[in-house]
Amino acid sequence: MSYLVFARKWRPLTFDDVIGQEHITDTLKKAIEKNRVAHAFIFTGTRGVGKTTSARILARALNCEKGPTPNPCGVCTSCKDVLSGASFDVLEIDGASNNSVDDIRELRDNIGYSSMGGKYRIFVIDEVHMLSKPAFNALLKTLEEPPKNVIFIFATTEPQKIPQTIHSRCQRYDFRRIGAEKILERLIHICTAENINFERSALMLVARKAEGSMRDALSLLDQVYSFCRENLTEKEVRSVLGLVGMEVFERVMDAVAEKNAVPALNIIQEVLVQGFDLQEFIQGLQEHVRNLLFARIPGALESRGIELETDTIQKFEVSARRFSEGDLLRMSEIIKKAEYDLKWSAFPRFVAELMLLKLTYMDSTVSVEQLIKALGDPQQPSAVNIENLNNHSDSKKKSA
Repeated sequence: MSYLVFARKWRPLTFDDVIGQEHITDTLKKAIEKNRVAHAFIFTGTRGVGKTTSARILARALNCEKGPTPNPCGVCTSCKDVLSGASFDVLEIDGASNNSVDDIRELRDNIGYSSMGGKYRIFVIDEVHMLSKPAFNALLKTLEEPPKNVIFIFATTEPQKIPQTIHSRCQRYDFRRIGAEKILERLIHICTAENINFERSALMLVARKAEGSMRDALSLLDQVYSFCRENLTEKEVRSVLGLVGMEVFERVMDAVAEKNAVPALNIIQEVLVQGFDLQEFIQGLQEHVRNLLFARIPGALESRGIELETDTIQKFEVSARRFSEGDLLRMSEIIKKAEYDLKWSAFPRFVAELMLLKLTYMDSTVSVEQLIKALGDPQQPSAVNIENLNNHSDSKKKSA
């Protein structure tokens, strides 16, 4: 038997398995229970968040031999046929390759046929925004007055390209990006079920790299598992995913604290020699500074949203003592601007080097309280001698 990737093996089979989309799955379940299922849906959202998966679950829930039910059994003939793609009552169409008006006319002609045993005939059109304007127009009349027991489910990543005349005839459900914490929980569950040893920080890297897509997270997990085999470590995951190690960012912050530009610039050379992407480097540095900023706030690193090991938290707290909150906020702004500039620059290396120079030569932030104290204490080395400053200003005016 051929190998089945995690993205297919662990694809949700029920509404309860869909992660991070409770606002949609709960609504669909209640609609089924109340027998108030609409005749047309638009499922929108970024890639890998559960649009097509939810469409298949809805199809099974409506055509299950024990239903319609919000919890399809998965063992009846109808459920098995939908899962295997062999159902005559559930037709999945790729809107990118079947986007002409003739394709839609053919579909419209087939709608009138009776079902082959299921309660509903369900048409799932993926990437529906790829349909041509005449094709959309051919759908209008059918959507306005659909045949009995016919349901359309349109899935798309670009809902703005769907005509408003189609929108007005459908119920729209917006699938959200999945939070890194929810993805992490799912990855932990999968690794535990697959008897894979892991470091929590390693799976957190995978969850963040997925950028809200559960499918991307499972594909990345497959990739790193092939390299790491039975034990997923943070160091190996960083290597596989092309992520710069935390020790590199620690060296950057050491150079910034010491206001020494040479080692900071040398790090850029090392990053490029080792084949890392500068965009990944800047994003990683931004994440590192974020952790340092939160380390200045008691309990923030342990709170939900930043999953780190205890020893890592201690390292951040020690490193963060060298900077004030104001310093770290200004650093974040400098890094954020560099990330934006990098996308449009013909010389990305200089953008990264300029960012490090700005961080290195950045003046330390002084609070109002510290300034008042310094002004009131002439023994303070940082005190400002206003009288000398005024005399210097007057002498310059006389010389002019």
